[in-house]
Amino acid sequence: MFIKNTWYVAGWDKEVGVSNLFSRTIIGIPVLMYRTEDGVLQALEDRCCHRGAPLSVGRREGDCVRCMYHGLKFDKTGQCVEAPAQQRIPPQARVRKFPVVERHRWIWIWIGEPEKADPNLIPDTHWLDDPEWRSLDGYIHYDTNYLLIADNLLDFSHLPFVHPTTLGGGEDYAAAQPKVERLEDGVRITRWTLNTEPPPFAKQVKNWPGKVDRWNIYNFTIPAVLLMDSGMAPTGTGAPDGTRINAAEFRGCQALTPETETSTHYFFAHPHNFAIENPEVTASIHQSVVTAFDEDRDIITAQQGSLLLAPDFKMIPFSIDAALSQFRWAVERRLAEEAAQEKSIQEKVA
Repeated sequence: MFIKNTWYVAGWDKEVGVSNLFSRTIIGIPVLMYRTEDGVLQALEDRCCHRGAPLSVGRREGDCVRCMYHGLKFDKTGQCVEAPAQQRIPPQARVRKFPVVERHRWIWIWIGEPEKADPNLIPDTHWLDDPEWRSLDGYIHYDTNYLLIADNLLDFSHLPFVHPTTLGGGEDYAAAQPKVERLEDGVRITRWTLNTEPPPFAKQVKNWPGKVDRWNIYNFTIPAVLLMDSGMAPTGTGAPDGTRINAAEFRGCQALTPETETSTHYFFAHPHNFAIENPEVTASIHQSVVTAFDEDRDIITAQQGSLLLAPDFKMIPFSIDAALSQFRWAVERRLAEEAAQEKSIQEKVA
C-alpha cells in the first residue's frame, strides 16, 4: 500500500525532452510524461483504455499521443479524440491525467485525488538550481521496498561501517546520539559530532587544519523526502553556536519514490556552496555520494533478500531506531486516513 494524496518526485526535468515520450512507474501505476509543443509538461496514465497497451511505445502527433496497437489517439487531457473505424467514440474512452509541477529541476506528480493537489505542499528544494550552490543530478534504481531505504536514511550511525572510505568518519560519529523531533508529516533529526576526523569525501575537496565539528540536520517527511543541512567546520570555531567559519556546507536533497512494492526510484543531489567555480570539486563530491549510495544499495538489497526468506522475522528495536519508528508511524497514520476516506466514499456510493 502507498500513500496517494501526496507529491512524489517523478524525475529530473531534463529526462522529459521536447519530443520524447518518457515512461516511469510510480506507486505501481505506469505514467507517460511528455511536453506539448509549448513546452508544458503533461502526465497521463501509460496504459491505453482500449486494450491496455503502453502509450509510451506509441507516437507523438502534435500535442496528442497515438497508441500503436489499434490507433487510438489521446489529447493532453487524456481524452480519446480519434479511433480508426469508429464512427462514435465512447465518452468514457480516456486515460487518467495526473497533476504535475516542475520546480527547481524536479518533476513532482500527484497520483491521488486531483482536487487535493496543492502545489504549496511541495517541499522547498531551491538549492538544486540556486546560482550560489552547485551539484550534479543523481538517480539510482533499487530492487527493494522504499521503507527499507528510508530506514537507512533515518539512522546515520551506519556511516562509519557502510561508508568507511566515502561519507564515513570515526566510530565516534556512530556513537553520537541524535536528537529526534516529531513533525506533522515526518521527523527532524539533528546529529552533532564534535572534534572528529573529517570524512574522506571532505578531505578530497578541502584542506583541513585538523579535526572538525560535524553536523547533519535534516527533515525526513512523507512520502519519503530528505532535505538536509550538513557540513563541518574546524573544531572550536563556533559551528554548534551557529558560526560557520571556513566551513564546508551542503544541502542534501533526496527523494524516494516507490515504483512497486519491491522496487524504488531514488533521486538525489548534494549541493555545496564552496569552490562553486571549480567543476572538479562538484564532480568529486557527486562521485563520493554515488559510491556511498551504491554501498547502501548493496547492503539494503542483501537485507531485502534475507527478509524475503523469513516472512515472519521480527526486527528487534534499539534506541537508535527512534526516527525510523516515528516515520513509519506517520506513514501508517496517513495510510489509515486514506483508507478510511475511501471506505466512506464507497459507503456513500452504495
